[in-house]
Amino acid sequence: MKKIFLTIGIVLSFAFLSLAQKYAFVDTEYIMDNIPAFKAAQEQLDQVSAQYQKELETIHAEIEQMYKDYQAEGVLLSDEMKRKREDVIISKEKEYKKLQQKYFGREGDLFKKRQGLIKPIQDDVFNAIQELANEGSYAVIFDKAGGTTMLFTNPKYDLSDLVLEKMGYKN
Repeated sequence: MKKIFLTIGIVLSFAFLSLAQKYAFVDTEYIMDNIPAFKAAQEQLDQVSAQYQKELETIHAEIEQMYKDYQAEGVLLSDEMKRKREDVIISKEKEYKKLQQKYFGREGDLFKKRQGLIKPIQDDVFNAIQELANEGSYAVIFDKAGGTTMLFTNPKYDLSDLVLEKMGYKN
């Protein structure tokens, strides 16, 4: 009998502790949209990306023209000349793919530029959220903008504006 009461007491204690936890949420997309440095960094990244894309499109058009010329002149070329033309086209395609990887690859120039421009802002947002969590004794703070599906959110638990204030931005 004592074991039953002890077990019930432990279960009720855990239930009470879980009810006493504080939860909140933020919308990092909203927060980022209200930080001018983030908008400027995003515009800079878009410009760099467009520049890289334009350069790659130029090379791709060049490759396509080389291939069309090869097909048009193919019947007039000797086997050796065909092989040379094919080699030139293939090397140009390899150059294109290498440049594409250099710009847009996993460790490419755009990724590195993004890390340099946007990651410090994201770190500042994360630190502000962490400070609010510690100050407010929140057990969990969800991100409404992330992959977490939130079917309903009560605005009184939204800390997004507090995060912006903590970072020195007024909204």
